[in-house]
Amino acid sequence: MEFTQIPGTDLKVSRIALGTWAMGGWMWGGTDEAQAIKTIHAAIDKGVTLIDTAPVYGFGLSEQIVGKALAQKKCRDQVFISTKTGIDWQDGNVFRDCSPDYLRRNFADSLKNLQTDHVDILFVHWPDPLEPFEETARVLNQFLKEGKTRAVGVSNYSPEQIAAFQKGGAVHTVQPPYNLFEREIEADLMPFCQKNHLSLMTYGALCRGLLSGKVTASREYQADDLRKKDPKFKEPRLNQYLAAVERLDHLAKERFDRGVLHLAVRWVLDHGGDIALWGGRKPNQMDPLPEIFGWRIDHEARRAIDQILEETVKDPVGPEFMAPPSRQQKEKS
Repeated sequence: MEFTQIPGTDLKVSRIALGTWAMGGWMWGGTDEAQAIKTIHAAIDKGVTLIDTAPVYGFGLSEQIVGKALAQKKCRDQVFISTKTGIDWQDGNVFRDCSPDYLRRNFADSLKNLQTDHVDILFVHWPDPLEPFEETARVLNQFLKEGKTRAVGVSNYSPEQIAAFQKGGAVHTVQPPYNLFEREIEADLMPFCQKNHLSLMTYGALCRGLLSGKVTASREYQADDLRKKDPKFKEPRLNQYLAAVERLDHLAKERFDRGVLHLAVRWVLDHGGDIALWGGRKPNQMDPLPEIFGWRIDHEARRAIDQILEETVKDPVGPEFMAPPSRQQKEKS
């Protein structure tokens, strides 16, 4: 395992963080709590020290699973927890809400779900255009002063929004989507974070499983699985992305004796990401973890990767479909 220090804090965390969105079941076609707990234990046993969750992941269920898993293993003092706030829900529909009262209530519920008196990182999940970013920062920095969180983060924020947030308090880490297929942050957010010494804890390293090497054109997704809405998983784009995965897998095997999954996660770590979130909900999904480390993607391989993407993905699309509406948008719909 590799580790990194989050600037401005005393947090030294694993560069792979376990993402628990799928464990909550919502937008992933259900969950198996016992399997999810075993998955958390498997990740910890393989050296992961940072677990990322959010109240909206299963409407509290993901946080509860994390809390139970750490309580069963009796390892809360050895593991860092990051969670989020600022997303509310009603009748299964989610929307942004960073009003101060809601942030306080939402975070209090998270601490109960997680069976802890503090988290290590608290993120604002999505920027709320109806609330001043500066005021949102003041609320989270009050939690920081009270010892209820050890670091403050923002997720899905632009550089301009982060700068506005910073007028109200500290930001230590930033969580945007980033993977081989979704590289929008390279234009402005990544340079901004590097210039301002903000840790980049990126999510979606395997792009909803596309880069796992296990997705096929015939695969069907059940119930509320978000991949039913993801443009990447629909034709004509799906075949383009699968063609890229096939060629990337060949490159990984030929040059590094690894698979496309290892290549995808290693690429994030070598390409500007301080921490890569790796989602999973089955213990065997943690088996590839050790093979992420002990090697690097050289410049020649990076150029080859870029060429593969240019030649295969002719109609790229970002992760915009995942953005939840604001309260104002919700009321209009």
